[in-house]
Amino acid sequence: MKINQAFTILQQAGGIRAARVITENTRNLSWLRVKKIARQLRRGVPVAKIIGEKWFYGLRFCTNKHTLDPRPDTETLVSAVISDCGAGYAPRILDLGTGTGCIIISLVKNIAGAMGTGVDRSWRALRVARRNTKTHKLDDRIKMFRARFDRAGDMDGLYDIIVSNPPYIARGDSRVDAGAQHDPDMALYAANDGLAAYQAIAENATAWIKQGGRIYLEIGVGQGDYVRRIFERAGWTYDRCESDLAGLIRVLVFTY
Repeated sequence: MKINQAFTILQQAGGIRAARVITENTRNLSWLRVKKIARQLRRGVPVAKIIGEKWFYGLRFCTNKHTLDPRPDTETLVSAVISDCGAGYAPRILDLGTGTGCIIISLVKNIAGAMGTGVDRSWRALRVARRNTKTHKLDDRIKMFRARFDRAGDMDGLYDIIVSNPPYIARGDSRVDAGAQHDPDMALYAANDGLAAYQAIAENATAWIKQGGRIYLEIGVGQGDYVRRIFERAGWTYDRCESDLAGLIRVLVFTY
């Protein structure tokens, strides 16, 4: 099929932006392939899930149905960490619920000498994270392994920094966009009105952080006060919040 024919069909199914991205990043644009993609677009499948990749913090990442697609809001988390890491500071960083690995990879890529560990309870997600680590040539600086952050356990020593974009959406939240329906539930939803993961992290991460270390957390809209109380009750000291490009509080920072 000619590229202009494929573009027209895909534009009708998902809009001009989707058509442009797909035609520029898909090699096989046969008639059957284009028809399949058009059906996916009509069902609301995100473009990233169709082409299998997403850009994040200036880097390209592989993604699939087993991982949460990297989102621009999460770049606020990465920027907050980088802004605190001055010249000569090479921290050990732990990423809880790493998914594609986009957070830990972006941090280690941009902080000279930093070493990272990414953990996830999904072995399928870890396969994607390891692939991305290899793609960005960070195998010698980032380790990926399977673990849960909702119980204390061996996280390979103590860390200077912990980061996490945990599941924080309450079941039945009407604000969830259609694209999220194609992300894994375990990466999106949490019990206790979306706060269960924060409660687990607040209690267990004290065993994984060095004295004076920081934890950086992405939060959902309106969760700031709740998450702050959870962490302060667990012995953490509130440091600050960071807002995303829309002006919404997106990141909380605590010290221990």
